[in-house]
Parts: sequence; C-alpha cells; structure tokens
Amino acid sequence: MLNSPFFYHYKIYIHCMKILVVDDERDIQVLFEQRFRREIKNEEMKFVFAFSGEEALGYLNGHDHEAVLILSDINMPGMSGLELLRKIKEKHHEPPPVVMMITAYGDADNYSTAMRLGADDFLTKPLDFSTLKEKLKAIH
Repeated sequence: MLNSPFFYHYKIYIHCMKILVVDDERDIQVLFEQRFRREIKNEEMKFVFAFSGEEALGYLNGHDHEAVLILSDINMPGMSGLELLRKIKEKHHEPPPVVMMITAYGDADNYSTAMRLGADDFLTKPLDFSTLKEKLKAIH
C-alpha cells in the first residue's frame, strides 16, 4: 500500500501548500515562479494568481478550502486588498486561511486597519523573498 501510486499522490497533496497571490501587477506571477522555482518543482508549494480582489473572491468561492494562505496587495483598482481581507474573514471561517497583506506603503493606517480586519501578517514591497520563504515554511 505504501508504494502504491495512490498513496504517493495522496501524500504529495497533503504536503503541498496552495497559495493565492492577489496583485494587480501581472509581472508578480513571473517573479514568484522564479523565486519559488525549487518549491514548485518539489511540489511543496503551488501558486494561484488573481489580478484583482474580485477575481480572488471568485476563485475562493469556487475552490473553497483550497487556498491555505493568501498574499494580497493592498492598493489595487476596484476592490482594495483591505476590502478583500474583510470579505475573506467574513465568509471563509473553517478553516480560516492565513492572510498576509503586502503594500508598497508601510504606513501606520494601512497596518492598523489590516490587523484590525484580521490580517495574519503585513509585508512591504519590495518583498524580501528570503524572509517570505521562511514565513511560509513556518506555516507549512
């Protein structure tokens, strides 16, 4: 049983962390795929990208409980990352996804609003990918 293909795929599925990255800058996808190349290849992490808050909510509504962690930009056209955070925390309770907010503006107002709305972490751009990898592996 332990050597069967079913068990092998099941084991990988359990250990693969699915991360939803939400950012209106489309080049963020290439950046994440380059910086996490090894983790993606080893099936430790799988990234899904949404380029607006609305697209992220659509993904979450159609794939309930799949995203273990959400990395969201704050400043986006349409629905802001803070509004997305509020909607995620209102609707997705069991199990609640870890939500990390990302912004180019590390101001106190955005930080306090994000934390009040239930953000689990707050990161500033440009992202320090070494620190982000450590945080993701600690959660995993």
